[in-house]
Amino acid sequence: MIEDKTPASSTIYHICRRDDWEAGQDGVFYRPPDADRGDGFLHFSTAAQIVESAARHRAGQSGLVMIEANPTELGDELRWEISRNGALFPHLYGPIPLPAITAVHDLPLGPDGLHDFPDFG
Repeated sequence: MIEDKTPASSTIYHICRRDDWEAGQDGVFYRPPDADRGDGFLHFSTAAQIVESAARHRAGQSGLVMIEANPTELGDELRWEISRNGALFPHLYGPIPLPAITAVHDLPLGPDGLHDFPDFG
């Protein structure tokens, strides 16, 4: 995997189960369960990538939240790596520092069975 170490300048997003979000906070970091770290890192997406990522990896799952994070607050453990269709995706090789999180949104399923995302505008 080729890495681009250029830090992102806009918000990135991570999706997880609400129960994991609530249980994984220790006051300093969010540490997800091992299942979310199966690849050795936390998967993040940009605003342009998150809807497709949810459809591919979280289809039909309810009880999810979408975490917004400021990538400049994630430090050197954030790496931009080539993934799906040759696009660069943000991957975090460590826990998420709570001060990096700018918002947490419920991610309900809509009547069409797809996730109902908040406005990114």
